[in-house]
Order: sequence, then C-alpha cells, then structure tokens
Amino acid sequence: MSTAPATGVAAPATGAAAPTAGAAAPALSVVIPVYNEEAVLPTLFSRLYPTLDALGISYEVVFVNDGSKDRSVALLRQQFSLRPQHTRVVLFHANFGQHSAVMAGLAYARGDYVVTLDADLQNPPEEIGKLVAKLEEGYDYVGTIRQQRQDSWWRRWFSKRINKLREWITPVRITDQGCMMRGYARSVVTALNQTREVNTFIPALASLYAMKPIEVPIAHEERFAGRSKYSLYSLIRLNFDLITGFSVVPLQLFSMVGMVVAVLSALFFVFLMIRRLIVGPEVQGLFTLFAIVFFLIGVALFGIGLLGEYVGRIYAQVRERPRYIVQAVLEAEPGGTAQIEHAGGEHAQGVHAPGEHAQGVPAQGVPAQSAPADSYGQERSR
Repeated sequence: MSTAPATGVAAPATGAAAPTAGAAAPALSVVIPVYNEEAVLPTLFSRLYPTLDALGISYEVVFVNDGSKDRSVALLRQQFSLRPQHTRVVLFHANFGQHSAVMAGLAYARGDYVVTLDADLQNPPEEIGKLVAKLEEGYDYVGTIRQQRQDSWWRRWFSKRINKLREWITPVRITDQGCMMRGYARSVVTALNQTREVNTFIPALASLYAMKPIEVPIAHEERFAGRSKYSLYSLIRLNFDLITGFSVVPLQLFSMVGMVVAVLSALFFVFLMIRRLIVGPEVQGLFTLFAIVFFLIGVALFGIGLLGEYVGRIYAQVRERPRYIVQAVLEAEPGGTAQIEHAGGEHAQGVHAPGEHAQGVPAQGVPAQSAPADSYGQERSR
C-alpha cells in the first residue's frame, strides 16, 4: 500500500475517502490537530475515549498529525490499532499550521456533530458532553468561554484587549476567540468546507455561518506537558490575520487619518505663510518641523504596511496553493475489522473532489491555503 504524498490534481470522486463513503456516519466526530504532542497523547487517549464511550452515541476521533517531528505519529498508529472502529488518523507530510489541520479534520469528519479539540488537554475532554448536549438541543454552533484560565498574565491581558478591538472593528461576536474547543452542526461544517478563503479563522467563520449560535462556559486546565506552540509574535500575527480577514475598517480608519493629517498640514502651511508676512522669516523651530515631517513619514509608512497586508492576502489567494498535503490516512475498512492505510486521495491537497462525502458535503473545490511559511497564511508552528 502506498503512503507517498499525493500529487497533482485530486481524482474526482475516487481516492482516500472512497472506502469510507459507504460507512454509516457516526453521530459525533471529534477533530484533534496534533503537533509534537508525544508527552500528552497517552493521557489524552486515556481520558478522551472513556468520555466518548460514556456519551452513549456513535463516534469517531479524527486525529490530524501536522508534521510532528517527535513520536506522535507512532503513538497515533498504536492508538489506531487499539481502537480502529473509532479512530481515523490523517497524516500531513509537513507542518501546515493548526487551522489547516483543523480544516483537514473537518473535511474528513463524517459525524452529524463535530467537536474540535486541542491535544494539549488545556480544554478537558470531559467537557465534550456539554457541547454535544447543546447541539442536540438544536444549536448549530456552540462556542466556549474558558473559566479561570490557567494561562500567563500577559496572555490573558492580550486576549482581552484583542477581543475588544476585534468586536469594535469586525462583525465577529465571540467572547473567547482563543479557545479551539467548539461544537459544530453538520450544516456549519458544510459551509466551512465550502469556504474558498485562503486565510481562515475557523471559530470566527463558524459564528458568522451559524443561524442559532450559543456559548457555554467550560473548564480550563494548565497544559499537561510541554509548552505552547504559539509565541507572542504568532499570536499577534494570528490576530492581525483575523482583523484584516473580516473587516476593511483599518483601511477606512487610515483613510480618515490621512484626510485629517492633510487638512492639518494645509492649515499649518497657511499659518506659516501668515506668520512669515507678519513676523518675518522663521529662524528657530527647524527641529519642530523635522519632528512633524518624521511623524508624517511614520504615518505614511504605517499606512503602506497596512495596505501591504491586504495586498498580501490577495496575493496569497490568487496563488491558490494547497492548504495542506496528506501523506496517508489510517482508517478501518467499512463494515469490517480490516485496517487500511492509503495515500491522501481526494482531500490530499485541501481540495474536495466531486461527491466527496456520503453526508452531502457538496463537491466544492477549495483553493488551498498558501504555503505556511508565507506570513499571510497561518503560522507553520503552533
């Protein structure tokens, strides 16, 4: 069986997902991106599967390995061999970023409800039941609010400031944008899978697509092992992408600032001309003029940088590079106990082939996210 990365254009209605197309869809899919989590995975397995077993509904867990360089893949293969009927493993050939991994998980998920969860155990798997209960009540998007956050003070401060700025600038209304543990109905997952945007912020998109959203409080724990893959720069970059991806208000604000500065500059010029006629040529005040010029240059450079962000997003979009490339998929043969491993097939480049899902996800080409090293895409490392 081949595990080589799929290349070229995804085959229509054939390939990786074909073996599972006829399988009965589970009620719940749990999507978990994994990146260098070997220290966490054994504990995650021991807490996650008993929790899902206790729900009393059919389920699957879709792990997406985002190019881990440690033993994460070996642990995922081992867990798949132990619980093949409840486990699917999507293996990327490189690191494409957390949001690309989640988008791949959504593309492979078959459940009527989908819950996304980070592997670091900061959001306890035991809280999944809360989200499922709300989805069963008819809500199509269940956001979460972390209670008593176990993050550093600067992360909490930064998060609050960004939340307020985002609510002021964009139409996105989510209380806790940094929490990846969320629940989605199939209708919202379908809309997400149809999204053609290169730079995606999944919780924000889902909140806009949902017709009946709700938020619930959940527990928050310290990271079980290791440290966060998001640096301060990564957080700033991600939130900048969020703001520029959902609003043109920054451009409009800068246009207004430019008009105000232009008017003030004209008034200042008139003042200097009148002063020259009344008082005479100005000898002093040269450094004041220098300060004003440097200030205006700084404003102009900021505006050029802001415009460059939007141009960069257009550049990333028109290249239509894949969001991700799947090296292999581990899943059980439908209706049997045989285990199969195959190359990524129709989802392998983040492009949905016609008839890709039995649940009715439309055949919809999704131009993929640009190469993760690109500063206008999601960060490569989390």
